[in-house]
Amino acid sequence: MKITSSSSSSSSSSSSITVNYLIVIFIYVIFPLIVVVNGLGSSSTIAISFGSQTVCGIIAEEPTRRIECYRGNERISIQPNISFEGISGGRDFFCGLSSVGEDHVCAIKRDSGIVDCWRGEDGRFPSPEREEEQFLSLTSGRGFSCGILRSNRRVHCWGSTRSSRNSTSWEIQNQFGNTSMLSLNAGDSHVCGFSVNGSLICKGNNDSGQLDFPSWLNSTRVLEISSLALGVNHSCAIRKSNGTVVCWGGGGRYSGNSTEGISFESIVAGSNFTCGLTTTNLSLICWGPGFSINPNSSIDSGSGPLTPPFSRSSTIKRQSSRAMRRQRSGTSAKHADRAQEFSLSELALATNQFSLENKIGGGSFGSVYKGKLHDGREVAIKRGENGSKPKKFQEKEIAFQSELAFLSRLHHKHLVGLVGFCEENDDRLLVYEYMKNGALYDHLHSKNNTEKSSSVLNSWKIRIKIVLDAARGIEYLHNYAVPSIIHRDIKSSNILLDANWTAKVSDFGLSLLGPESEGEFMSMKAAGTVGYMDPEYYGLNVLTAKTDIYCLGVVLLEVLTGKRAILKDEEDGGNLIRMVEFVVPKIMGGELWDLLDVRVGKPEMNEAEAVELVAYTALRCVNVEGKDRPTITDIVANLERALALCEDNHDSISIVAQ
Repeated sequence: MKITSSSSSSSSSSSSITVNYLIVIFIYVIFPLIVVVNGLGSSSTIAISFGSQTVCGIIAEEPTRRIECYRGNERISIQPNISFEGISGGRDFFCGLSSVGEDHVCAIKRDSGIVDCWRGEDGRFPSPEREEEQFLSLTSGRGFSCGILRSNRRVHCWGSTRSSRNSTSWEIQNQFGNTSMLSLNAGDSHVCGFSVNGSLICKGNNDSGQLDFPSWLNSTRVLEISSLALGVNHSCAIRKSNGTVVCWGGGGRYSGNSTEGISFESIVAGSNFTCGLTTTNLSLICWGPGFSINPNSSIDSGSGPLTPPFSRSSTIKRQSSRAMRRQRSGTSAKHADRAQEFSLSELALATNQFSLENKIGGGSFGSVYKGKLHDGREVAIKRGENGSKPKKFQEKEIAFQSELAFLSRLHHKHLVGLVGFCEENDDRLLVYEYMKNGALYDHLHSKNNTEKSSSVLNSWKIRIKIVLDAARGIEYLHNYAVPSIIHRDIKSSNILLDANWTAKVSDFGLSLLGPESEGEFMSMKAAGTVGYMDPEYYGLNVLTAKTDIYCLGVVLLEVLTGKRAILKDEEDGGNLIRMVEFVVPKIMGGELWDLLDVRVGKPEMNEAEAVELVAYTALRCVNVEGKDRPTITDIVANLERALALCEDNHDSISIVAQ
């Protein structure tokens, strides 16, 4: 295994260490020390090496997912030519599938959760003090490593000076205290991560403001960012809403106009610069005071982002490349099955030229209009907004193609039916069956409905029937669609009601094909709606069918309490809080009956048992870890039992409590 370079001043060496739980490949990169840079933390599909300005990435669009590296404008050949899933950069080396600090490596043994560490200043690095401790994840900085304990999700850190109470590792662990965390990412001497309640937390050294993230990132106490990248004295993150980057610390040299308007899939930091994969074409862009194309000169941060010369044929691998390729296959409107193609003029006529009187809703995709086709059918027509920004058009196109592809082949009584589509110039329209009674959200929260004591939904039997209908639609997506489908945006506004109050799941703009095998997960940049999003998904970018289960659990609590997914916590000064954070502790503390929606009235004896069963099911659904949530089949069984109780039919269906 070797690295070759056209530079005569470069040399190379290699080493291979085989461990009983993984194979770690060391790739040494030894260059003249021009500018001190490093890549710290955890493995990703791009990495930076300390002391060499070397940026490496995993190539996706080749049979072998090999590593390709560049130092400035010089390409570096990496041997052996084997496939990698993740890499990390240290001071003068890269590793595959591990957690790398400045000059040490730590890894978790497969299945056991126990950590081993090696290398370090004296050729060795200590493992955690108690060898039996088990970890969920690791990250490493300069002279220390931190991990999330499997037992309680608290942060535990250790390092080469672990005996000192003034050591970086002890200070960081002490600052995190008893906080339960979903993930961690280390810089040189600070650590940031996502807590289980959806907050961004940063601890450690703050000499340059690297802990002082903008307050709006936690403005609703719901996580607004995805990927993190930490350097020596700066931190960066990706906004979920548009994929752009926000940075803090480092004297302000990492923020500004250099990356404005650019959407990123992932980012990684060196000590004094940051690199990211762009969403549009997966090219690599680097910025900051420590990055330069010419290794013999430095570039001021005001010069803007710079792009290492990766060839167009060598697209860097994104974490979700396989899943996205599967999603995009067969999504062309030209192959839409059983979907009628309409002209724009036909749909304009059906909606009275898309008049305000015909507008019945709207969302991120555009506006929804009620229409009547020439044959008398009533339909709902969703028209994508026409914007001048290329990104907006791209988002509209992706949502349009996704929904068209899925609904063209999905036919179930609890999924909103697709009638047809229109694809004309820049206009993208989808035509659905008309759902006369609107969205569940409106009946629960709209000002026009919240005061109505006579609403059809002010019945426990009807509410339970509606969530059962929705669960059956999701069950079809998870268990009977081939391949399976993860909706990713289950919420009360995407549960629509027809003239007979039958509920149907709608809006497949964010949907993805599920994993190829049961129990597999996809690494995917989080998407969805604040308040409903699975913390395991938005914190770790781990997507499974259990992501939909969490969203459905929020809807169940919404139906029981009548509260919105994001609400004001009057006990905490009116701050915004996720409804799950507010409701779950109270239900577990025996306060269920005080939380129920007063508009429905006190449940009768059989209804009370049904409501308790729905509440129990909801609590299981919103567990922090997906493995602790029930399957959709279990949920359907419990809701069927609850509905039977409301109908005074105790023996029809048994409770499933797995």
